[in-house]
Amino acid sequence: MDDGIFVGGGGADYGEKQWLNLGYANRHGLIAGATGTGKTVTLQILAEGFSSRGVPVFLSDVKGDLSGLAASGTETHKLHEAFMDRAGKIGFDDYGYVAFPVTFWDLFGQQGHPVRTTVAEMGPLLIARLLELSEAQEGILNIAFRLADEEGLPLLDLKDLQALLVWVGENREALSLRYGNIAVQSVGAIQRRLLVLENQGAADFFGEPALALEDLMRTGADGRGQINILAADTLMASPRLYATFLLWLLSELFEELPEVGDPEKPKLVFFFDEAHLLFDDAPKALVDKVEQVARLIRSKGVGVYFITQNPDDIPEDILGQLGNRVQHALRAFTARDRKALRMAAETYRENPDFDTEQAIREVGVGEAVTSMLQKKGVPGIVQRTLIRPPSSQLGPISAQERTAVIAGSDLRGKYEAGLDRVSAYEMLKDRADKAAAEAAAQEAREEEMQAAEREYSAGRRYSGTRVGRSTTKPARKTWSTRHRDTDSFGEAMAKVVVKELKGTTGRRIVRGILGGLFKGR
Repeated sequence: MDDGIFVGGGGADYGEKQWLNLGYANRHGLIAGATGTGKTVTLQILAEGFSSRGVPVFLSDVKGDLSGLAASGTETHKLHEAFMDRAGKIGFDDYGYVAFPVTFWDLFGQQGHPVRTTVAEMGPLLIARLLELSEAQEGILNIAFRLADEEGLPLLDLKDLQALLVWVGENREALSLRYGNIAVQSVGAIQRRLLVLENQGAADFFGEPALALEDLMRTGADGRGQINILAADTLMASPRLYATFLLWLLSELFEELPEVGDPEKPKLVFFFDEAHLLFDDAPKALVDKVEQVARLIRSKGVGVYFITQNPDDIPEDILGQLGNRVQHALRAFTARDRKALRMAAETYRENPDFDTEQAIREVGVGEAVTSMLQKKGVPGIVQRTLIRPPSSQLGPISAQERTAVIAGSDLRGKYEAGLDRVSAYEMLKDRADKAAAEAAAQEAREEEMQAAEREYSAGRRYSGTRVGRSTTKPARKTWSTRHRDTDSFGEAMAKVVVKELKGTTGRRIVRGILGGLFKGR
């Protein structure tokens, strides 16, 4: 089949070839099954098939096994004979060993080219999900992003967001009049979550140069699609960061790519391993966003394939959009497992030759129940399929081999060195430094004026008339005289107050009052 990917053999004695039609590959798909049933190998052979057809692939390597795509299988492998027997049984006549073009990526920059994005590109919704914020805290985060736009403060890395939140906290009284209550406790809680995220290594993820999507959608000189492998074995220690990154990448593809309708083959195929992490405890707004992306991104030429243990891990509205399905064995040990098994079987187009539910329970390792979209997007009849053997190496390559692949990549040097442009952190720091310098200069000028006044007063000569001793009694004060004396006392007190206000303490009082009125301007 020239316009398809060979998946394996089905039917009686596994002699009927099962194909994934390239024209419907962007209608998304599902690879499901219990641990140890062969999901990873199925992902590997699909990546090989797409690459061979000139379709770039992005996948996450959760266990480290998929790095073997960069190396050819060998006849010395312990499963060589089993692979050859299986190839003959399913009619895979041109089966052979070959390596595939691979680019390694790593959010931490250790096992591949560094992957970065900016805080602004990630957006408040995904960052709130990443930080597990409450509704009130998420509201403050949205205020911060809004202010960054209005004030022209680029949010590139974590220290930009941290500095902006400090500014929001300092100006919370003035900002609350416009945006609603801003509790300093909520700002502090967000800062603590950011610190935890920073300690987990995410500080390297936020920054520049940001990942360019076109670098994920390349084809080699031989016409094969590039297989982009994200090293996720270490990343899985921070499952929230893993899921948020992959969702961000999907969202970026959705926002940036043009509409192409239904192409002859996808522009990119995206495999989302451990897909349940995306939906565990996810708020409805996030699930709605995933559903929207899954529904509309196919018109951008992108196919999304979810890999998980149980189809029940995927929300029903999203599961209904996954047309190409490979279901490995499910174990029904509990009532919930039996219900999930029954529901999984009911989603397939029945085959009169066998019971689908029983087949899902009984298929062995490397075997699956499959259903691929056919002409006009109609689901194919479910088949028991023996999955074809991989052409690339089964299992991981060595650290030395990985280093050699990275060193030979045409992207080497593009992402390795981080950039630190002038952004919100530097701008807010510059504002604070200028304000402090202006205040210090004003104090210095006022102190100079006071010193000049004291010098002038000390230098004046006394010109009054000396009065001799007198034995006469002082004249009795009339009401008008007493009134003038009172006025003189009030005037003297006023002069003292004015003089005090001219001093350092007075200036601090005035600045405190005016600062409260004009803070943030």
